[in-house]
Amino acid sequence: MNDQIHSGGDEHGELGDAEYAEFMELAAQEGFDLSDVEGDLAAAGHGPLPVLAVVGRPNVGKSTLVNRILGRREAVVEDRPGVTRDRVTYEAEWSGRRFKVVDTGGWEQDVLGLDASVAAQAEFAIEAADAVVFVVDATVGATDTDEAVVKLLRRAGKPVVLCANKVDGPSAEADAAMLWSLGLGEPYPVSALHGRGTGDMLDAVLEALPEAPAQTFGATVGGPRRIALVGRPNVGKSSLLNKVAGEERVVVNELAGTTRDPVDEMIELGGVTWKFVDTAGIRRRVHLQEGADYYASLRTAAAVEKAEVAVVLIDASESISVQDQRIISMAVEAGRALVIAYNKWDTLDEERRYYLEREIETELVQIQWAPRVNVSARTGRHMEKLVPAIETALAGWETRVPTGRLNSFLGEIVASHPHPIRGGKQPRILFGTQAGTRPPRFVLFASGFLEAGYRRFIERRLREEFGFEGTPLQISVRVREKRGRKR
Repeated sequence: MNDQIHSGGDEHGELGDAEYAEFMELAAQEGFDLSDVEGDLAAAGHGPLPVLAVVGRPNVGKSTLVNRILGRREAVVEDRPGVTRDRVTYEAEWSGRRFKVVDTGGWEQDVLGLDASVAAQAEFAIEAADAVVFVVDATVGATDTDEAVVKLLRRAGKPVVLCANKVDGPSAEADAAMLWSLGLGEPYPVSALHGRGTGDMLDAVLEALPEAPAQTFGATVGGPRRIALVGRPNVGKSSLLNKVAGEERVVVNELAGTTRDPVDEMIELGGVTWKFVDTAGIRRRVHLQEGADYYASLRTAAAVEKAEVAVVLIDASESISVQDQRIISMAVEAGRALVIAYNKWDTLDEERRYYLEREIETELVQIQWAPRVNVSARTGRHMEKLVPAIETALAGWETRVPTGRLNSFLGEIVASHPHPIRGGKQPRILFGTQAGTRPPRFVLFASGFLEAGYRRFIERRLREEFGFEGTPLQISVRVREKRGRKR
C-alpha cells in the first residue's frame, strides 16, 4: 500500500500517479479549474521548507524587511529596540518558491551589552537556518557590531545575502557600495520601508536557499530520529536528557544569556538510537526577564525547526504558564509531532494533581491529541513511557489516508452532519485529499465557505476515525468559483 501511495510522490506530493489522475478527474467533474487544483496540491504537499534567518544589529530594519518579504504586516515594527516578541518564524513565498523566515528582531540592549546580545540572537537563528540575510544600515555603514556578526557568519559557513538597507534613492547607493568591505560579496541596496530593490535581493535569496532543507527527515534508512527537548527555563530539560542518557552529558549553566553550541546527543533507548536536541543553557534572571525570554524562544524555534518531534516539558509543580502555551504553539505551528511531558511529578500532592488536571482541561484543550507522560527527571520515574509516546507521535505524524477512503469518510460526514445553513445557503464538502504528511496536510474542496467551527468538527472526526495521535493536522479549504462550474 505505502509503495503505491508514494510511487508518484515526486510529481504529485503524496499522491500516486493513479490516485492523482482519479483525483483530477473528480475535480474536473465538479467544475474546478485544474491548474488551480494542481497549485493547491503542490502547496499542501510540500515537505519541510528551507529556513532563511534575518539577522543584524538593532534598528537596521529587520522586522520591516521581514514584513516586506511576507507581503503583509506580521512582525511588530517600532522605532526602538525590543519590540519583537513571541512568534519568530513565518512562511513566505517568492517567485513560486516557499520558505520560512526567522525574524531575529527581538532585542534587549541591556541583557549583556550590545555586541553579546547581537551575537546571541544571530547565533541561535543561524543554527536553524539554511541561508542568512544580513541586514546593515547603509546610512551608518559597517560598525564593530556588524563586524562581530560577520565573524559568526563566516564560522557558521551558511550562504549569506548582504542587505544594505535604508537606500531610499540612487544618491544613497554609494553608501551601499562601501559595504563590500565586509567581505560578504555584493551588497544589495534595499529600502525595506518602500520596497526598493527587495526583488533583486530576494532573487539572490532563492539562489542561496536549497530546494529543501539539508536535514531530510527519514531519508537515511535507519538514521536516528531527531527529538527536541523544549520548555521554559528550569523545567528540567538538561536533567531529563542526563537521566535518559544514563550519565551526565549536559552541564546546566545558570547564567542568563550564556551561548554555546546546541547539544545534539545520540542516545540509545528501547534498542533504538535517537538524536536529542537539548535547548538548555538560557536561564532567566528577574531583572532581565524579557530579553532572556526572547533568546529562549529563539533557541526553542531553532531546535524545533531541526527536529521531527518536540517533547515539551512542563513543570507540573507550577501553574501552566503563558510561556508554556507559547512553546506548545510554536511546535504546532512548525508542524512537528508533539509529546507533552509533565516533569517533577514526584513532588505533587493530591491537591496539586487535582488543580493540574483542571488547568490541562482549560489551558491545553486544543492539544488533547498530544500523548502525555508524567515523569520525574530527578528520580527517573516513568521514563520508560517516553519512547512509546514519541513513537506514537511519529506514527501519527507520518500517517496518510488514501484519497478513496478519505472521500468515503467525507461523504458520510456530509450526510450525517451537514454544514449549518447560513444566509439561505448550505456549503458542502465536495471531495478532498491528503496531499502531504509530516504533518498530515489535507485539502478539502467545497461549494462554499466552511466556518471555523465546522472545520474543527471535521478535524475532530478525522482524528476519531484515523488516529493522528501526537500530530497537528493542517486543513485548507478551496471554494469552487460559481463561474467555473461545469455540468
